Amino acid sequence: MRIISLLGIVLVVGGLTSCANFPTRSAPLEVFDDMDRQQKYKAQSMYRGKGLFADDRSNRMPLPGTVAVGHLKDDDAQFRGIVNGQYLGKAPVKIDAGLLKTGQTKFNTYCSPCHDRTGSGQGIVPKRTLWLPVNLHEDRVVAMPDGEIYDVISNGRRTMHGYRFQILEADRWAIVTYVRALQRSDRGTIEEVPAELRADLR
Repeated sequence: MRIISLLGIVLVVGGLTSCANFPTRSAPLEVFDDMDRQQKYKAQSMYRGKGLFADDRSNRMPLPGTVAVGHLKDDDAQFRGIVNGQYLGKAPVKIDAGLLKTGQTKFNTYCSPCHDRTGSGQGIVPKRTLWLPVNLHEDRVVAMPDGEIYDVISNGRRTMHGYRFQILEADRWAIVTYVRALQRSDRGTIEEVPAELRADLR
């Protein structure tokens, strides 16, 4: 008899503690709430007649102009490529092999589908559309200030859309320097190559 009673208790307890997530149209039998309904406020939520502030919000909205720590971008040269309303002539970054490598990686990822890896504008996208990307070796582009190229990468121009949400500011400057390297490779002369390195040219 005791075994039957114990078995009955086990079955009842098992029934109360299992299958809480089993699909059903009926309200589940709840012994413990398991914190399903917590007495708390959710951030920026409104509770009619129960909020902490006069507008029934649970907390205050940020003041206009509030900027998160580490996100103040007040250096126009660094973050917009513009100084006193004019495009920056030269990139405000130290150019080294690491920067050029980063620029090459980002250029090949984001730019080469349209401009191809040499910058000629003969990437895979124009082969399948009527849009003709700019040849980055054109005199007009070569004559652009670095800040203007940075601005085009950031905000786009004509049919090209901007990449300010996809590419970090530092990586945009890396792309600018890599574009300059591509242009230099297309326009350079043998006399510009150090004598000790000319033998390595093919």
